[in-house]
Amino acid sequence: MSTFPERRLRRTRRTPAMRRLSTEHHLVAAQLVLPVFVKEGIDEALPIASMPGVMQHPIEAIASVVTDAADAGVGGIMLFGVPAVRDAEGSGAVAEDGILNRAIRVARDAAQGRITVQADLCLDEFTDHGHCGLLAADGSVDNDATLEVYARMALAQARAGAEVLGLSGMMDGQVAVIRAALDEAGHSDVALLAYSAKYASAYYGPFRDAVESTLQGDRRTYQLDPANGREGLAEAMQDIAEGADYVMVKPAGPYLDVLARVADAATVPVWAYQVSGEYAMIELAARAGAIDRERTIAESLVGIRRAGADVILTYWAREVADWIRAGKDFA
Repeated sequence: MSTFPERRLRRTRRTPAMRRLSTEHHLVAAQLVLPVFVKEGIDEALPIASMPGVMQHPIEAIASVVTDAADAGVGGIMLFGVPAVRDAEGSGAVAEDGILNRAIRVARDAAQGRITVQADLCLDEFTDHGHCGLLAADGSVDNDATLEVYARMALAQARAGAEVLGLSGMMDGQVAVIRAALDEAGHSDVALLAYSAKYASAYYGPFRDAVESTLQGDRRTYQLDPANGREGLAEAMQDIAEGADYVMVKPAGPYLDVLARVADAATVPVWAYQVSGEYAMIELAARAGAIDRERTIAESLVGIRRAGADVILTYWAREVADWIRAGKDFA
């Protein structure tokens, strides 16, 4: 009797059409979110050297960026502000005429309900020390004092028209405090995306170039230890209990195991952020001729979907939306 297996698994991989029949996970443009950097005081887009192809945009360009992304079918934009002036309190984050809040208003008017307007809710872009919160006298990040500013920031963003607030500061209790502040002020329809499992990662390097943030020290007292997986799940579960509408794992690629754990346990949609370092590595490797750029981008995103992400923030959102619309086949 032959010992050869009766089932030949290669049968379903024989042609591109056969492979498409068996594809388990697909990229969907409506579930991609494009991060957008808005810089105060410029009149034309500026390239970010460490992120080839990504720009800092003047506020005058935001309407066209939003319209273009909406036309392509992208699900959302996440706005990040780059202010001209920073201070220890990050006061530009709560100012109605601050660059981020002005950009939200422009994006809201341009979106017309065709794409979700999302805003980063954190102080690191607005503080002169680069931390995500206010500093105490001893130089540590003051969790509870920071929460008071986050609540004010949330109200300013909600009034400006943000539909989803991205809580990226990793302060204990931030979801509960912000949810309560929004509800009390009549903004119960504004959704909260908790950056729950946000790791103290070296992959954020190019992002700090993008927002021109200079960090004093590090963020290890509030962001997660890269060695810890269970802690990421615990953070996500606590954020859900506090009222998060979505939870996130960040970075995505190096933490697919954490993403899978969170996706298995979460009762809300799970997002993942393919961060600046992930983007830069692929772009720079492709420029060096080491990898096939488009196939590697697609594979990296499919891997994030396969691990359990419902929504992906990626700097390739606009480009990949075109690939999807054109029916580009990577099978």
